[in-house]
Amino acid sequence: MNTKSLTITKLLSAVFGLAMLSTTANASVIFDSGLPTGWDCTGTCGVAGADGDITSSPFSGNYGWVATTNGVLGLGLPGLEGQTGSMLRSSLFAAAEHDDLKFYFNYVTSDGSGYADYAWARLLDESYNQVAMLFTARTLPSGTIVPGMGMPAPEATLNPGTVSIINGAPTWSPLGASSADCYDSGCGYTGWIESTFQIAAAGNYFLEFGAVNWTDSAYDSGLAFDGITVGGVQVGVPSVSEPGTLLMFGLALTFFARRKFKA
Repeated sequence: MNTKSLTITKLLSAVFGLAMLSTTANASVIFDSGLPTGWDCTGTCGVAGADGDITSSPFSGNYGWVATTNGVLGLGLPGLEGQTGSMLRSSLFAAAEHDDLKFYFNYVTSDGSGYADYAWARLLDESYNQVAMLFTARTLPSGTIVPGMGMPAPEATLNPGTVSIINGAPTWSPLGASSADCYDSGCGYTGWIESTFQIAAAGNYFLEFGAVNWTDSAYDSGLAFDGITVGGVQVGVPSVSEPGTLLMFGLALTFFARRKFKA
């Protein structure tokens, strides 16, 4: 390969690289107008703003949620009991080594005592294998509920570090008929908690949120979340190539074609 051909190859590679970066760029706030395209919901998921006891997200106002209401059977975490529930997985996103994965969450439940439900957030690799159990939440009559009764310890750092339930029958539309209802001690909500986890290795990942009834399907629970960032970049829908990048690609091809005819 001569010097001219090598230079053209390098320039083409650079232009293609810019185009690929553009196609995988993340959109801005993800829950402004519904669940993002490419996010996969099993069961009942949605988007809300301030609703009853659950305030607007501290990040952007609206937030995403999953709830056990009208959920499907068999979504419990491996090794744990579970009845009906819901699960939401993000589209695949890229992360660099040591990137911080951050988001806010708010656990809400109308079920207590020995029937307390649970929720979780996990980081999965592109083959859906668990990389980290970011946190689990399950109510106790008193004290911290993360991780709660019989649940795995969180691998994320939480702020505040001790997560207590704000007691009472929570009013929140995603709970359906269980909104403003409560079974025994342990009902309530956490308020907004910040979760931070440092990703160890560069790669492609999914973020998964879930909520499941424990031993029966009576009295529902849910999880709200928002402000998801990786390395400080908001995680959303992969955008299409930007016109500027495509235009630059076209101009580069035109330039190379002219050089070839002149040569």
